[in-house]
Parts: sequence; C-alpha cells; structure tokens
Amino acid sequence: MIALAPASATEGYFQNGYGARQKALAGAGAADSRDATAAALNPAGLVHVGTEASIAASLFSPRREVESPAFFGTVESGSDYFIVPNLAASYRFAPNPFVDVVGFTVYGNGGMNTDWPAAANAFPAPAGPGLFGGGKAGVDLQQALISLAFAKQLGPVAVGIAPILASQQFKARGLGAFNIPPTDTDVSWGGGVRGGIEVSLSPALRIGVAASSRIWTQDFDKYSGLLAERGGFDIPPSLQAGIAFDLTPNLTLLADYKHIWFGSVKSIANPSTNLAPFGSDNGPGFGWSDVDVVKLGVEWRSSPDLTLRAGYAYATNAISARDVQLNILAPAVVQHHITAGFEYRLDRNLSVEVAGLYAPEGEQSGFFLDGVTPLALRMHQYEGTVGFKYKWDEPPAALK
Repeated sequence: MIALAPASATEGYFQNGYGARQKALAGAGAADSRDATAAALNPAGLVHVGTEASIAASLFSPRREVESPAFFGTVESGSDYFIVPNLAASYRFAPNPFVDVVGFTVYGNGGMNTDWPAAANAFPAPAGPGLFGGGKAGVDLQQALISLAFAKQLGPVAVGIAPILASQQFKARGLGAFNIPPTDTDVSWGGGVRGGIEVSLSPALRIGVAASSRIWTQDFDKYSGLLAERGGFDIPPSLQAGIAFDLTPNLTLLADYKHIWFGSVKSIANPSTNLAPFGSDNGPGFGWSDVDVVKLGVEWRSSPDLTLRAGYAYATNAISARDVQLNILAPAVVQHHITAGFEYRLDRNLSVEVAGLYAPEGEQSGFFLDGVTPLALRMHQYEGTVGFKYKWDEPPAALK
C-alpha cells in the first residue's frame, strides 16, 4: 500500500487540512480553492486552478499521556514524531463541453496511533506489565486516499466529482486485559466518492459545499475478534460547507463548518461498555460520537510574491467519559487548532509554502470500565509543513 504517516493534526482521526495552504488556514476553504489540493476538499474548486503540481511534507508531533493514580500513575506515549506527505497535481484542458480541469491527489488520515510503554500497573487481572496487562500497548492506523477529480464551470456554478481509492492498515498490541492476542498488521482496500459545488454569488462572495460518501472497505480479517462487525472499519462520511468573502481584492475571509459521521461506523462508535463479545456486531468499540468542526481562515496576498495565511478551528470531542479506558489506545481529545503560514514565489513558476500548527492540550476525564476508578487522557500537538508548488501556467480569471 501507499503508506502515509500514521497520525495527523486531528478532528477525530481526520486531518484538519491537506497540503500547506489548507493546513495554514486550519482546513477552511470549501468556497475558496486556489491550488490542486482542492480535489481533497471541494473538487469543484479545481476550476480556479491551472496546470500545476505540488508536494508537501509535515512533521507532526502529538504529545499524549494517560493518568491513573490507582493503577499506573502518569504514563506518556512514545512515537512523538511522524512525517505526513501530500501530493497533488492538476491539468487544465482546452475549452470543451465536458471537463475544464482534472486533478490528482494523494493524502491520508490517522491519529489513532499510540505506543504505550510496558509500565508497571496494578490491574487486578490479568497480572502483567503495560496499561492493558500485555506489555507495550497501542494501535497503528494508517489510511491513504488516492483521488482523481473532475471539475467543470457552468456559469456562476462550478461542480466537481472525485472517485476515491482507499488503502488502510491496522495493528493493535498489548491488549492482554481483553484476551486479545498479539496480531500482525492487516491491510484492507476500499472506495468511495467525493463531490462538491461552488457558487459565485457576486464578484466578492462565494459559497461552497463538499461531501464525501462512506468509504466502504474490506474487513480487517486479522482483527475480526477485536473490531465490531468482524473486523469492519469503513471510513465515515463527511460534509463541509463554507463561505468566502473578498474584503479587498487581496484579502479573503473564510468560514467553514464540517461534520464527520464517526457514529455511523460500529467499530468506532459502539460504546466500550457493550457486553457483547469483541468482534460481534454489537461488540465494544471506541464509543466515538460524530464530530462538528468550525473553521475560520484569512488569506492576505500582500504582494505578487508573498501570501500570508492564518486560521483557527474548533472541533467537538468525540470521546465521552464512559469510554476513556479503551481510548487510551486512541486519545484524540484535542479540540482547538491554531494555524499560520505563508507562500513565497521564488520565480515565475515555483513557490514555497510553509505552515505551522499548535493544538493546545485537550483532556477527557472519566473512569475505567468498573465505573469507579478515575482515569484521564491528555494530548497536545505541534505540526510544521513545508511544500513546493510548480505552475506551468497562471490560473485563469475565475468567476468570483
């Protein structure tokens, strides 16, 4: 499979943006696409893009810890650094009645990744080191999404569609407390589709809506005794709607809303307190609820060579107090994302892009499955992104 980094600045386990521009804007931009990574957000926005290619890499650092005074004190997860790549390209066709621009992107999701040490603990049974009595514990989820997008301008309306090929891999270890034996990495494939629309209401005002279907994937057969529905782990559907307003010709304000239906996938959403056996349709899951995200961004094209960007995003917490024990494996509890970045044109065709992210510490307190013993999950995040973009021609004057 194409292996992307196993973690990302997270909205649940989704990235908050793809590529350097989206990351600098905290993922806002469903109504304001200006590069080939539009195919990963709103494929309709490709109509504003010429022929170009871009590559970016992020150094992502999630800092996670779990605290249980009764069982093992405070323990920090290892694996603090990950490389997150992103590829995108677009090609503008000569005028024709079918398609204006085609785009290609490779991007990914993650965030359900932990590497807990074999710390001493006071679990009553089974006896043994590690947070779950089975030595070093954690999960590793990697999802790579490959998309080919098509976009067409129809007067003030742009439409786009992007079939998606998905590859994902999963590994869990150290789950002796649940009688789950060590198992090797399993891989599955699947597919879905993303579509979008962008409407120019005036030269300075645009709205956009994009949605991704559920991405149906093969079951993780090696984990049919752990994940609900005998190893099921489809990628949930999502929707993002946004508005873009050009306060001046060079200053654009962005506001987006995003919803991710984590609750539609049983292996993610089933309560961890379910009494049915692991792996059954109603077996225990991570107990995640749907996530709502509000994203704000601003882009100032201060000169022909320099563009400045900043953003902020707030995401609701997917994890409830009831489910904190199993979510030691996936403590996706950050809610605030603060971002900034810039693009600098090195010459007529080549630009460099930089983005940075800080996610302040989020915490979810709750109890072990006994409903009595307290437990707390904490996480904060840092991320830096550098990318390069090469344009073979200038984007045409867009209907904005």
